[in-house]
Amino acid sequence: MALLLQLRTVSGLRGKADRIAKAAFRGLSFYTRVLENCEDEARFDETFRWPVASNIDGNEILEIQVFNYSKVFTNRLIGTFRMVLQKVVEEGQVEVTDTLIDDNNSAIQTSISIEIRYQALDGTVGAWNDKEFLATPSVHSEGDGRYPLETDSLLSSHRQGSDVSPGKSNQQSAERSFRRAGKGVFSAMKLGKTRPPKDDHRKQDEPAVLEAEDLDRKAMRQGGRLEPDTISLASVTAVTTNVSNKRSKPDIKMEPSAGRPMDYQVSITIIEARQLVGLNMDPVVCVEVGEEKKYTSMKESTNCPYYNEYFVFDFHVPPDVMFDKIIKLSVIHSKNLLRSGTLVGSFKMDVGTVYTQPEHQFYHKWAILSDPEDLTAGLKGYLKCDIAVVGKGDNIKTPHKANETEEDDIEGNLLLPDGVPPERQWARFYIKIYRAEGLPRMNTSIMANVKKALIGENKDLVDPYVQVVFAGQKGKTSIQKSSYEPLWNEQIVFTEMFPPLCKRIKIQIRDSDKVNDVAIGTHFIDLRKISNEGDKGFLPTFGPAWVNMYGSTRNYTLMDEHQELNEGLGEGVSFRARLLMSLAVEILDTSNPEINSSTEVQVEQATSIADNCTGKMEEFFLFGAFLEATMIDRKIGDKPINFEVTIGNYGNQIDGMAKPILGRKKEGGDGDEEESELLQNSSEDEGDEDGELVSVSSTQPVKPLVTDRNYFHLPYFEKKPCIYIKSWWQDQRRRLYNANIMDKIADKLEEGLNDVQEMIKTEKPHPERRLRGVLEELSSGCLHFVTLADKDQHHSSRTRLDRERLKSCMRELENMGQQATTLRSQVKKNTVKDKLKLVQNFLQKLRFLADEPQHTIPDIFIWMMSNNKRIAYARVPSKDILYSIVDEEMGKDCAKVKTIFLKLPGKRGFGPAGWTVQAKMEMYLWLGLNKQRKDFLSGLPCGFEEKKTTRGQNLPSFPPISLLYTKKQVFQLRAHMYQARSLFAADSSGLSDPFARVFFISQSQCTEVLNETLCPTWDQLLVFDNVELYGEAHEMRDDPPIIVIEIYDQDTVGKADFMGRTFAKPVVKMSDEHYCPPRFPPQLEYYQIYRGNSTAGDLLAAFELLQIGPRGKSDLPPIDGPTDMDRGPILPVPLGIRPVLSKYRVEILFWGLRDLKRVNLAQVDRPRVDIECAGKGVQSALIQNYKKNPNFSTLVKWFEVDLPENELLHPPLNIRVVDCRAFGRYTLVGSHAVSSLRKFIYRPPDKKAQHWNMTGEIVVNMEPEVPIKKMETMVKLEANSDAVVKVDVSEEEKEKKKKKKKGGGGEEVEEEEPDESMLDWWSKYFASIETMKEQLRQQEAAAAEAEEKEEMEIAEGSKGQAKNKEKSKTPKDDKKKKQQSAPELPEKKNKQKIDELKVFNKELEAEFDNFEDWLHTFNLLRGKIGDNDDNAAEEERIVGRFKGSMCVYKVPLPDDITKEAGYDPNFGMFQGIPSNDPINVLVRVYIVRATDLHPADINGKADPYIAIKLGKTDIKDKENYISKQLNPVFGKSFDIEATFPMESMLTVAVYDWDLVGTDDLIGETKIDLENRYYSKHRATCGVSQTYSIHGYNTWRDPMKPSQILSKLCKEGKVDGPHFGPGGRVKVANRVFTGPTEIEDENGQKKQTDEHLALTVLRHWEDIPRAGCKLVPEHVETRPLLNPDKPGIEQGRLEMWVDMFPMDMPAPGPAIDISPRKPKKYELRVIVWNTDEVILEDDDYFTGEKSSDIFVRGWLKGQQEDKQDTDVHYHSLTGEGNFNWRYIFPFDYLMAEEKIVISKKESMFSWDETEYKIPARLTLQVWDADHFSADDFLGAIELDLNRFPRGAKTSKQCSLEMVTNEAELPMVSIFKQKRVKGWWPFVARDENDELEVTGKVEAELHLLTAEEAEKSPAGLARNEPDPLEKPNRPDTSFIWFLNPLKSIKYLICTRYKWLIIKIVLALLLLIMIALFLYSMPGYMVKKLLGA
Repeated sequence: MALLLQLRTVSGLRGKADRIAKAAFRGLSFYTRVLENCEDEARFDETFRWPVASNIDGNEILEIQVFNYSKVFTNRLIGTFRMVLQKVVEEGQVEVTDTLIDDNNSAIQTSISIEIRYQALDGTVGAWNDKEFLATPSVHSEGDGRYPLETDSLLSSHRQGSDVSPGKSNQQSAERSFRRAGKGVFSAMKLGKTRPPKDDHRKQDEPAVLEAEDLDRKAMRQGGRLEPDTISLASVTAVTTNVSNKRSKPDIKMEPSAGRPMDYQVSITIIEARQLVGLNMDPVVCVEVGEEKKYTSMKESTNCPYYNEYFVFDFHVPPDVMFDKIIKLSVIHSKNLLRSGTLVGSFKMDVGTVYTQPEHQFYHKWAILSDPEDLTAGLKGYLKCDIAVVGKGDNIKTPHKANETEEDDIEGNLLLPDGVPPERQWARFYIKIYRAEGLPRMNTSIMANVKKALIGENKDLVDPYVQVVFAGQKGKTSIQKSSYEPLWNEQIVFTEMFPPLCKRIKIQIRDSDKVNDVAIGTHFIDLRKISNEGDKGFLPTFGPAWVNMYGSTRNYTLMDEHQELNEGLGEGVSFRARLLMSLAVEILDTSNPEINSSTEVQVEQATSIADNCTGKMEEFFLFGAFLEATMIDRKIGDKPINFEVTIGNYGNQIDGMAKPILGRKKEGGDGDEEESELLQNSSEDEGDEDGELVSVSSTQPVKPLVTDRNYFHLPYFEKKPCIYIKSWWQDQRRRLYNANIMDKIADKLEEGLNDVQEMIKTEKPHPERRLRGVLEELSSGCLHFVTLADKDQHHSSRTRLDRERLKSCMRELENMGQQATTLRSQVKKNTVKDKLKLVQNFLQKLRFLADEPQHTIPDIFIWMMSNNKRIAYARVPSKDILYSIVDEEMGKDCAKVKTIFLKLPGKRGFGPAGWTVQAKMEMYLWLGLNKQRKDFLSGLPCGFEEKKTTRGQNLPSFPPISLLYTKKQVFQLRAHMYQARSLFAADSSGLSDPFARVFFISQSQCTEVLNETLCPTWDQLLVFDNVELYGEAHEMRDDPPIIVIEIYDQDTVGKADFMGRTFAKPVVKMSDEHYCPPRFPPQLEYYQIYRGNSTAGDLLAAFELLQIGPRGKSDLPPIDGPTDMDRGPILPVPLGIRPVLSKYRVEILFWGLRDLKRVNLAQVDRPRVDIECAGKGVQSALIQNYKKNPNFSTLVKWFEVDLPENELLHPPLNIRVVDCRAFGRYTLVGSHAVSSLRKFIYRPPDKKAQHWNMTGEIVVNMEPEVPIKKMETMVKLEANSDAVVKVDVSEEEKEKKKKKKKGGGGEEVEEEEPDESMLDWWSKYFASIETMKEQLRQQEAAAAEAEEKEEMEIAEGSKGQAKNKEKSKTPKDDKKKKQQSAPELPEKKNKQKIDELKVFNKELEAEFDNFEDWLHTFNLLRGKIGDNDDNAAEEERIVGRFKGSMCVYKVPLPDDITKEAGYDPNFGMFQGIPSNDPINVLVRVYIVRATDLHPADINGKADPYIAIKLGKTDIKDKENYISKQLNPVFGKSFDIEATFPMESMLTVAVYDWDLVGTDDLIGETKIDLENRYYSKHRATCGVSQTYSIHGYNTWRDPMKPSQILSKLCKEGKVDGPHFGPGGRVKVANRVFTGPTEIEDENGQKKQTDEHLALTVLRHWEDIPRAGCKLVPEHVETRPLLNPDKPGIEQGRLEMWVDMFPMDMPAPGPAIDISPRKPKKYELRVIVWNTDEVILEDDDYFTGEKSSDIFVRGWLKGQQEDKQDTDVHYHSLTGEGNFNWRYIFPFDYLMAEEKIVISKKESMFSWDETEYKIPARLTLQVWDADHFSADDFLGAIELDLNRFPRGAKTSKQCSLEMVTNEAELPMVSIFKQKRVKGWWPFVARDENDELEVTGKVEAELHLLTAEEAEKSPAGLARNEPDPLEKPNRPDTSFIWFLNPLKSIKYLICTRYKWLIIKIVLALLLLIMIALFLYSMPGYMVKKLLGA
């Protein structure tokens, strides 16, 4: 069904102007082309076609508007024509000529003549009688549920309310303004809102000035008003979609990149652990990544061990495998060789989570440890670590590693991604596995056949089970023996913390086998896609739903080469099975006692689910037509070829199943009949309208025909084969529909963004307007989604995930729509780039939302078979071709012709094999419900007859098996191949011999081969005659087929090598159109060339397709014959198309050649450089002896050349180096192509602009800068208020001092000012690092603030909610800010005295643009580029470097430049360049330290030393290696004399020292000293901050600042320097002020100008014309790289280089930067008393509580030197008296606040290892036991730099002193020297709460080693200076030494009476016993009377 309009003429126009017309129907508008300069009549003669989905109603309106077109302003409306279509509907065809009406509804004299045709189909809409319409939710009944309203509202006229006259607008019902049909939804039109008139004349959004070529007619027709915003640039990547567009975009990238292994490195630093739960443990940390484990060393008896150990794991695996690996950190207690130890707690996270962090790392974060065995327990401690994951080419910015202040804020720095709450709970993940279908055969059938023959039983050949892997744990279901349709109904339960830090659950169906189990198929569920963490979010939920699994082809072979595909690596090439499963999560209430606390994976039975819960079974119909099959790889051989299409197992005839796939209940039958012959080519007879519809899933085999040397094509000319398949699936199309709507919004957005980027890149005007248009489209698209998705029916089969996802998608899109609207108003010319980034985020979010986790219909596979073998395939997602009656929900390729490239399956498709096309198909696909299939042919190019099978001859709806095209058009294609650039190097010379091959339909032609170039200018026209295209002419015009261009490298022998491919669409001219602007002649455009997934250059070309009319070729525009005879019969690109040229001069500066490698084993001796650009060129002078002097004797040469006016079309410039050998032979050494000359183009400056900076003085006021940080002196009041309070620092200090004097009775010492003599270079370094960190912090804060502000703006625009959030957030932030800033004030002021240098956390080159300010370095390349995708191979291809520069300018230069004073014509534009004669230089290399080195030894450490190489000098500092360090401090300087240019590449390497064997290279860095030396930035010796002549900051340069300044002024021709009185200096027109006195070492003051000169130097960039930033005194950080592991950093090196020319006065001695020696100290700790120690022991006799107390102490890191007091026995009150002295000698580094320990790691170590450890004193209280281990009672750890001051009495000493350190006054023993007080001992009770277990009175006294020698003291209570014996009560002596006394004590005093009573009772008992014993005897005696 369609409405056709032919717009013929508009006549009676006034004036002369460009005219354009717009036709609108049902909200969908088309534009005509622009007719330029028409007078009274405009002949448009264009036809428009509206496909309509529902019958046209008689009162609908067609509207035509005619405008005067303006490139600059809004188009002006001339008049409107409206027509009610009643007559058209009745008669089917109407011709009309009528007048137009103006805005006021009155007629004007302009008239229009049109013809309208309406093709209605015989059937009415009644065929779709099911609930397929998006009906009102109430319609659930089967049968005729068609309401008049639904069809009307959805598909009939939504007219636009903008220009409908008042009389007619009442037809617009409110219902209609919501829903709109046609593609118009996404056009830039507003949704049914009437536009206010002022909107029409907006001035701020004037259309961009678009050149005529951009207004390609198709783009103009595309949607909406002709806003420039919606006009897409023609670029092959954005072939714009259009209504008549029957083609969809081809995919350019070919190779699947997913399964290819890459290099990864996981580096983990375990710093320390805190608050480990347990008593007195010996913790070890086990670090596990995937399968690999590594352990730290063991720390003894501590709950807070400090490790600082670094581990590196290297992997070479595909990304998917890498990111699923689990990182597990566990703390183990007392592990040793014999026993494995007990687990304290562990933490796990997958690698992917780390990789998605900013910078791919967590830095200094605390991991929360929990015990997986015990869910009810809380946290088990914290582990501080750094984790980083680096892929190849990622560079990690490590925060600076200098003296870090220990971050004590654990809660604020948890190792968790943003958005994860710190208190994670335990949760159960229930994964229910119900059943599977369609499994492939997995065993050989030999045994089965034998069995079948013998017993007659037929078994399924697969024994499946399901394995689920999540967070490092595995669970398996039971095995269902021999079943293709196994039924499990089991659930697998995982217990894991929630939210989990592992992103994916892997579900795998496996086949159980006696030998080894193999995977049948794998599916990953991404938890982020099935949950939502927002406020209105939901827990992960899934299903019950089917998931489809794909993998290798289904035919069973013993060794499946594509087995990896079944493991989920790479793109599956065939359907394997589908699995019905669901997932639910339950958060555990761990306080519940009944809970099962095991975290083992459990497998339980689950209840089965009803069949219909996943949706009603529906019959789907898939139709496909093969319109073209070309470019078939000739390697396949010429056996007949056919194509097979499968969906699931349907259509798979070779290796599908001969079993029923699904027991489909027949509609009317008894419901049990199973359909078993589904796949044999005959399904049962159905008595429905299909007649007997048999699926035809493959085409007939056809012998291929030869296209050219590489490719075949199949003769699908007028006869196009078709396939169709019926299949049955649960009807869950809604999911796909929603995904499609979002995908379309995203596609539109992506296309718009590409345009904006293209516009920015090519500097087209007004990219901001295009961006505004894109945002408007986005917001209307989002709002539209909300209205469409809202009508979602409430299916019984919708899962919870469906409902929740719909809600969250609607929320997200609504939000995004509002943000887009807000952003649109903020897009200004200067903010385009920033806003573009924000919009990119929208795109990612949309793509993420559109990905539907619950599958429905499996993907469609198209296989090319030759000789019944599967050769190549393509996979088409089913949602892309799914039909819907609502346009937005349709798949983007449904009912369209799509170009599909077939590729090889699995690993075969990697590398070069994957780049060659296996076949190019033009396919038409349609998938939908069988009952909707009426229109399945609607999108095919028209003009065909259907050929059906014999059965289906006269049934109209029976699908055809082939199409016979009756209409064909003949065309001529002209390919204007102008040039290509930056091609791929395919030959060993590093060049290629490229030619291009152009394919169109079944023809191909080649350009000529151009030898040895990467930038060929073919300038050749290829003409394809008699190209036959089938279909209607008007469709060809809008939708020509695509052209494929392949670039090859011609080889003398063998086949040409493939170098890349690109696509293009030709501009089409029909025979009745004129060859005239704006569309013809076409413009040259750049097309991106791809090779695999990487870009491989650009092609500059234009393509036109010209219809050959009835009069043959005479109508076509003439082709000028070959103009140049030398090229033979080659046609050049004609004049209108080739670019306009003008004359340019190219000047080349030849400086020299460096590092040339050998060529064919011979050294390069006499090289020369050839420069070529656009066929012209120049040669350098010959270097006579490369070894002696590699510089050129003639510096500047030039040549003139014709270049295009348009700079974007400039050809590349080629640099080649050849070696001149004897007998006139030349060899190519290497080459370099400068692809863009833009940065070398010189544009003469404007005369007007030149003078402003020369007049008047500008005073630059330089206060002697106090480099105080801004941050401390300002405290912001509120995050969003602007008030700033200045804090006067000095006042505050005075206050503090007063307080100190009052409060701290005498004992407190003032913080001393840093003493000059104390300061050294390291003080300066550390102060600078502090500054750098502070600046970074400020930058981050500023960035965060800006972002917050931006987000607020956006949010404010959309909703007010954000405000409240902001407000509630600010107070907290403020507190933090205040806390941060206030305490720092006093200290900072003291440190201020230190002069600083600049620490760059990158290379100096990166900061100063490689020092290429005038001398550029070009890498010379040679050799092929490797076949793997990465460009890391470029390093290996570099054979040397050419140094020089170039300058390009239009030829007659303005005179004033050449007339300047001192202009030397020999140097052209390169004036004032130094001579390039050899020069001797003293190079001084300072190496400060290295960080994060890659471990080189087995023990995970390295023994690094420095090696330096420059020319012939090779220094190896081997004897000074640093043992077992990954962060060594070298602190050395090396002096080397060198001669530039021969020795200019400095290599600094770090090697690992080995006792035996050779030393290994850890990493190296190379510095080009020459560029630094000659740079204008003056990188020879950094300019320091201040000038001083003695002390640690002595001026290092032999030239004083004033001399440097005069030299710079002279060189830069700047007037000055003029020193004036009062500390002023004038340079050019700038005046600087500064101090003028200097102090020498004796404190004498002298007058000097140096400070002033230095001020100017430090602001040299402010000087007009000559100014540039000078390199400051600095330390640079350079990454160390290892050639064996390209692209991955092996550590970093901090260093700097000074250079001094030897002909100048010699510099002073090098600065001493040797590492600070630690100072020797002695810490004396006297333990006086303890109190309130908890009582552990029960007395043997009395049951009374007591403790035998002793105190143990040690300094952290020196556990083996621990010291114990004696034991205070039997304390009954917890009081102990000791008077015991410990003495701890230690070495301490003041600057880093670390103790330095040197000790051997083990008895086998060769030498001692140095450790740096924070200075912490540990005191523990113990209960001594004689026969069992002592009991640990409690401990306290004091950081000697900041610990709470002890309490005055035992009473005041409380738990607060440990828990809330932040608010207590802290002291440092290094400042106080002596401290005495009470401190609490703490331990954790059963509930993990801290409790006080005792108190200790101690005295700490710190002495330097010298002081300690002068006043020695004895250990314990010994001489000298002995302590008196403690006064212990009597009970505390030892009972077994003095037992009687103790008995007296124990017994007599307390139990005297008790004992007497017991004795009496005993006596009584004895007497009774004796009585009873002797009584019988006496009785007898008495009786017998003996």
